[in-house]
Amino acid sequence: MSRRNKLRWAAALVATASIGMVTVTPTQARPAAAPADSAATAAVAASDPSTYYAAAAGKTGAALKSSLHTIISTQSTVSYDQVWTALKNTDQDPANTANVIELYTGKSIAKTRNGGNTGDWNREHVWAKSHGDFGTSTGPGTDLHHLRPEDVTVNSIRGNKDFDNGGTAVSGAAGNYTDADSFEPRSAVKGDVARMILYMAVRYDGGDGFADLEPNDRVSNGSLPAIGRLSVLKQWSLQDPPDTFEKRRNEIIYSTYQRNRNPFIDHPEWVESIW
Repeated sequence: MSRRNKLRWAAALVATASIGMVTVTPTQARPAAAPADSAATAAVAASDPSTYYAAAAGKTGAALKSSLHTIISTQSTVSYDQVWTALKNTDQDPANTANVIELYTGKSIAKTRNGGNTGDWNREHVWAKSHGDFGTSTGPGTDLHHLRPEDVTVNSIRGNKDFDNGGTAVSGAAGNYTDADSFEPRSAVKGDVARMILYMAVRYDGGDGFADLEPNDRVSNGSLPAIGRLSVLKQWSLQDPPDTFEKRRNEIIYSTYQRNRNPFIDHPEWVESIW
């Protein structure tokens, strides 16, 4: 082979090798991975409270409440039967995945013990369903942001009482107190109770076929669409800020079930701003 032909043959080999390298370079592989990266970024942004509450930024008082109502009213719903399954997820015991934590007693109990017998846990409406007469209808009656597992007997003792300080100790639920017209939960969940009540007041304003729920500063509200005592609930929210359990619960309800959030868990300072 002549020197000229050898040079031509070598050049052809280099060109062929270069073409093969182009098809496998990391730079060329990136566009194929980009959609997955974009989806992951979008998912993070969707659960970012700063993005979720963007329309409420800079607002206070009635304007803030109205803006938050619009934001959190965009939601999916679950049936009352589906609440059983959801609570086994939202209120799972971090130390024992086979159990849930009861709201008032604080006890860890087997998920399979849901029911209506003594010693079972059932579905506690923190905003008592008779306050506004919404029962177990899909909407306020099945809203996971105020439904919690609770011992059947203790749930019955709380009944539809308003919330306030004082009373006599509740048997079987250390740290809880009750009297004829009010119920005081244990200190570890006082803020949880307050933020659930205030969520309901913002979410349900009478515009979607249900009563306009509002907190007030009294007890013995009966069947009125109101629950008190607001001044005490505000104190409880300050006294017991959102903890890891409450934040995890908010995130699961948002990401898995309802696609809406409790704004007072993400921004507890908004309690004072609105009320």
